[in-house]
Amino acid sequence: MSLFTPVRRWQPSFYPFKREKISRRLLAKTERIVKGPLFGCRMCGNCLLQETAFICPMECPKGLRNGPCGGSTPEKCYVDETRKCVWYEIFRRSAKMGREEKLLEVLPPMDWDKAGTETWGEVVRQIRKVGTWKFTGSLFSRDKAKKKEVWESVFRPVRQPEWWNGDSDYHPPAYEGAMTELERQLKEGKFVVTTEITPPLGADTGKLKENIEIVKPYVAAINFTDNSSASPRMSSMACCKTARDLGAEPVLQVAARDTTRSGLQSGIVGANEMGIRNVLCISGDSARIGPSPMGDLQILDVDSIHMLWILRRMRDEAIYLDGRKMKSPPRLFLGAGTSPFAAEPELQAIREQKKLNAGAQYFQTNIIFDPDGLERWLGALDKREILGKAYILAGISPLKSYRMARYLHDEVPGISIPEKIMARMEKAGDAELETGITIALELIDSVKRKTGVSGIHLMTFGREDITKRLIIEGGLEN
Repeated sequence: MSLFTPVRRWQPSFYPFKREKISRRLLAKTERIVKGPLFGCRMCGNCLLQETAFICPMECPKGLRNGPCGGSTPEKCYVDETRKCVWYEIFRRSAKMGREEKLLEVLPPMDWDKAGTETWGEVVRQIRKVGTWKFTGSLFSRDKAKKKEVWESVFRPVRQPEWWNGDSDYHPPAYEGAMTELERQLKEGKFVVTTEITPPLGADTGKLKENIEIVKPYVAAINFTDNSSASPRMSSMACCKTARDLGAEPVLQVAARDTTRSGLQSGIVGANEMGIRNVLCISGDSARIGPSPMGDLQILDVDSIHMLWILRRMRDEAIYLDGRKMKSPPRLFLGAGTSPFAAEPELQAIREQKKLNAGAQYFQTNIIFDPDGLERWLGALDKREILGKAYILAGISPLKSYRMARYLHDEVPGISIPEKIMARMEKAGDAELETGITIALELIDSVKRKTGVSGIHLMTFGREDITKRLIIEGGLEN
């Protein structure tokens, strides 16, 4: 347990991937000795403490540097249940310190060339650039605005390198019209319906094509999951290509868990060549809930907010992350996943605003079973002026059985099922399937009336045959 970071350390400190001068090695060792006990510092060399209420985000098992995952709760981290969610603690302390707005800045991924190296020397060099006397004088100044300006001139270049230049501003799309058919329908004010198809386990696409043909006439777009539950299946991109060939509108899902920054950029350019332009960026389930043998639980190369920032700049500024220009930038309609019940609505709204600022144009929610709770979440988004800038697709799923309801509620992060629904499923007996569909139709009727909801995202978990019924009986036909 570190002194200022209220969770235990996750991993030992990093060590540099290169040999450094003895002076820098000594400084790094001193920094490790001081910051380790105080902050649980892992010596990532890309320090963000100024922005995260002096709680190191590198204690997150996923290494998320821009906020919590969809499984965050006040009680525990779902990857390691013996500890608290470090991002929940960051939000709590930021609120006490009046620094919530600091959390809106889109922070960069790690520059691994700096891993294991010191940060203090970089700060000192930046102070010299600004002026040592100017910086020292600002520490004793009563002019808060001037003090903030000088402080930012020192620490902003340290945390925001030129190759990233993250900020806390909203960046509207730099294009007119619509990039995709899904975006066109949303811009025209249509209440859209999208659905989700789980990719096949093997290489045969026969059943996949059959499922696409079943739902295609009734939905605006089809989302193909990217190794959901950290379990490998056919890639989302391959499924999207299959859907395109069949005349359906695909949504490419990209999970940060299995993605590197270089793989993301090259993959998106390739997907665009195939006509795939709807993209949904998610952090992805931890390998903790995947099959054995367990995959790496440590740091993601990029998180979902990093992906949105990189892809928005590729589209709007025609540049790769390393600054190279491209003559033909990708055409993209960017979305983000969200879990309205993963945390307090006010906390979650900060996370969604950050995704919006990074580039999200629509949000696809986790499964919703509590319309009143959704209302509170939408209210928190409205206070942050998010609803008029992004479309909300509310996730609805018909329960197959009481056992499924119990599993979703107890085991799946970010999903909460009210006791009254749980009781109905438990008492349903042989009518479980029909009861689940009835509950889904009731939820659709309630959710579609909510201000700010632009559509429904149906998750049928392999029951594509009921999509038509849910749409017709739910009054969702255009």
